[in-house]
Amino acid sequence: IQENTKILYIETPTNPGVDILDLELIGNIAKKHQLIFIVDNCFATPYIQQPIKFGADLVIHSATKLIDGQGRVLGGITVGNKDLMREIYLFARNTGPAMSPFNAWVLSKSLETLAVRVDRHCENALKVAQFLEEHENITYVKYPFLPTHPQYEVAKRQMKLGGAIVAFEIKGGIAAGRSFLDNIKMCSLSANLGDTRTIVTHPSSTTHGRLSEEDRLEVGITDGLVRISVGLENVEDIIADIQQALGV
Repeated sequence: IQENTKILYIETPTNPGVDILDLELIGNIAKKHQLIFIVDNCFATPYIQQPIKFGADLVIHSATKLIDGQGRVLGGITVGNKDLMREIYLFARNTGPAMSPFNAWVLSKSLETLAVRVDRHCENALKVAQFLEEHENITYVKYPFLPTHPQYEVAKRQMKLGGAIVAFEIKGGIAAGRSFLDNIKMCSLSANLGDTRTIVTHPSSTTHGRLSEEDRLEVGITDGLVRISVGLENVEDIIADIQQALGV
């Protein structure tokens, strides 16, 4: 924090490593230094985590992800402090960044099933994480509600459930990672997340492929890191697909 710092902007859980930041701690720091505290809540959704309770001034959701839940539309949501929201509203009204009426309608319908869908996402994700934790070809698994997660206690304090995203590292580096992706059959390969379908992503060659190796490693993105957005399919089918891909 420097003299000209105005905003503290964080994401938790983080993408793609699924690290957890302590909202209460950071909220207190922001308050102490009179900073605007903004939280990207994409992985958690408002159903799992409400950062405003921990001092956030603004919360941002990518409605494209779990809030839509079926990969149909693009959209975003900002909620928070009334004074700040008024400024955002006036700016948006004057400059025109508004979603289409159809996209707004789709998202309003999606909200009706958010709790039911997210419950299933989280139930499946925990089972997938537990399976991966026991697999001999996996170096580590990170899922907020696994007791082995470094920030498990923080996650339990500020999250209702663990979310839909599981991160893990395959032994063997980039060759093993590519082999895993090449042999996935049922799960989808995409950089998206939060869909009804289970989506597998290799961050170092897709979402973070333009970073140098040094920069990727600095933020924990190794060549063997895989991110899975666990879907709503039968969890036994998801695990079976992952298992056969890891075994090739």
